[in-house]
Amino acid sequence: MADAALMDRAMGALIGGALGDALGMPTQLLSPSRIAELYGHVEDFVAPAADHPVSKGLPAGTVTDDTEQALLLGRILVESGERFDHARWVNALLDWERDVKARGSYDLLGPSTKRAIDAINSGVPADDAGRGGDTNGAAMRIAPVGIMMPPEPLDALVAKVAQTCRATHNTSIAISSAAAVAAAVSLGISGGDWRAACGHGVAAARLGAALGHWVTGGDIAARILWAQDLVRGKGEKEAIKLIVDLVGTGVASQESVPTAFAVLEVAQGDAWRAAVIAANLGGDTDTIGAIAAGMAGACAGLSKLPQDRICELHGIDVADVRTLALDLVAARHSKTGPGKEDAA
Repeated sequence: MADAALMDRAMGALIGGALGDALGMPTQLLSPSRIAELYGHVEDFVAPAADHPVSKGLPAGTVTDDTEQALLLGRILVESGERFDHARWVNALLDWERDVKARGSYDLLGPSTKRAIDAINSGVPADDAGRGGDTNGAAMRIAPVGIMMPPEPLDALVAKVAQTCRATHNTSIAISSAAAVAAAVSLGISGGDWRAACGHGVAAARLGAALGHWVTGGDIAARILWAQDLVRGKGEKEAIKLIVDLVGTGVASQESVPTAFAVLEVAQGDAWRAAVIAANLGGDTDTIGAIAAGMAGACAGLSKLPQDRICELHGIDVADVRTLALDLVAARHSKTGPGKEDAA
């Protein structure tokens, strides 16, 4: 695949994720009924309610920790070279949180990441600090791994995912979830459509489930397939109710990640539609939207995303994102060679 097409899809993954994140920013942590009461059916960027628990005061279209941490992970991946630098990553997360607090934001590090960093600061080795991390923080920021790593060999991609998870989310469920998202993004970057990307994600989830410290919870690969089957062929309103009632929209990996794949199914691979559906689910709407729209964007490319909405994003510099995408694509070339990827 030509460099221009790879770059278009790499940018699609990162900017698609930002669109899903920003659309879900004012609805995160709210119930579906409260979302409807405050905003009606969310179809575009809206400013959060004045009493929102984490998003109050942010302008409409502002990205949150999902996008900021994804871009941060991308930079650490580029700087690390072949072996992921855990110390650099943990220090970058700490610096990021200090900056977020200075900006007055309430959207800070998630529970698994915060717990792991506190442990590392107390002298716990990085390999042990993440052994309890099973929430969706790893999956929400993993798209850069999918850009940097080719879809095959799949075990190499999943191994890189596990490297990035080790310090904060070193559990079977978190690695499986992040691997599913990264593999879907990676196949999209190579030219795969969203259906093929979902299949590749399921295969990666199965591999990832054997890595890290085992924790109890539903099998991610099985739950992705079940969630997609649950909503296949359903209308949007019915699908949203099924997702909310049965799959779940919380921060648990086994809820939000299968839900993101279900949203992709309902949206039929359309990134903006996926973002809209996610924003109205309630719960962890910004993360679900970031994951679903990021996967869709990887498959469609930046050129297929709504350019008018991209112009309305706040808190993200598209030029900086492009520089990062170039670096990640260059790293991908070092593993495959330019022009050696065939469309899936």
